[in-house]
Amino acid sequence: MNLKTLFMGATAALALTAGAAAAQQTTLRIQTHHSPEAPSGQLAQEFVDNVEAMSDGEIDIEIFYSSAVVKSAEAFDAAASGILDCDMTNGSYQTGKNPAFQFVADVMGGYDTPLQFLSWITYGGGAEEINALYNAHGMEFVGAWVGGQESLNSTKPIAGIEDLKNFKFRSPPGMESEIFASLGAKPVVMDFTEIFTALETGIIDGADASSLANNVGLGIYDVAEYTTYPGFHSMSADHLACSSSVWDSLPDDQKQILKTAMNELALKTMMRVLVDNGEAKAMLPEKGVTLHDWSEEDRGQFRAAAKAAWDNWATKTPETESIVNSHKEFIERIGLGG
Repeated sequence: MNLKTLFMGATAALALTAGAAAAQQTTLRIQTHHSPEAPSGQLAQEFVDNVEAMSDGEIDIEIFYSSAVVKSAEAFDAAASGILDCDMTNGSYQTGKNPAFQFVADVMGGYDTPLQFLSWITYGGGAEEINALYNAHGMEFVGAWVGGQESLNSTKPIAGIEDLKNFKFRSPPGMESEIFASLGAKPVVMDFTEIFTALETGIIDGADASSLANNVGLGIYDVAEYTTYPGFHSMSADHLACSSSVWDSLPDDQKQILKTAMNELALKTMMRVLVDNGEAKAMLPEKGVTLHDWSEEDRGQFRAAAKAAWDNWATKTPETESIVNSHKEFIERIGLGG
């Protein structure tokens, strides 16, 4: 073997060693409030698998389902403080910090489809609005995923506005509670994981949980015999948000992998919910579940109450005003105003 061959071999070996040294191994501890059996939990696992495959194992994700580490509302702070690395729950849990978090998660009465909301994030300045809010609390917004309008569930009929009178139901914290209270309901804020037991024991009459198919996965229709479909009241977007310090420590290629995987998760969620909801709609009447499709008049009354709440909330903090105005401008821009 001549000196040139030896030199070339040594150079190649050094390059491989340098490349191996440059590859950053990352472990992310992520909590979601979804169960592994629910459609959203299955999609979250697909996200994990995609990230690990695209990173060729450089990113390893340990995911905790059903809020196994901390309560759902505590996951955001747990990530910011280092107990977790990322939060895969929902921004509405953080409205106590700033009312603006409500409009990161759910613009009630605003958008008709998940694609419209996601378009606001990507093309309407939404990502910048969200990160201005999240960064102030030590977190980075990575992406959102939302399947569509959710379905209210109940142990008694909820065929329209009149049935909301004295309707005691689980509500997430934030604006939703105020809207339904203004329409005569009695919202009760409780953790997502407590819904089934509260329904089963009669603590509540109903619940705002998730989409029709997710509600099936949660076992809610084993207890609740009435539901609204198609949904109208809420289209709540879950997020992936990571500790700012963790995010800043990631190399650019790993950041892009996480963002790309979130975009795929968002698309798959829309498609999966479309299919699963259709199958659930066909199956539930056979189980004795009644589906209530609210009238245009009742839907309009709800939407009016929701929009009044927007304006009220916009006065609470400068961040809320900014994000509400951003939504209003985008809604007009895509022709949903009026």
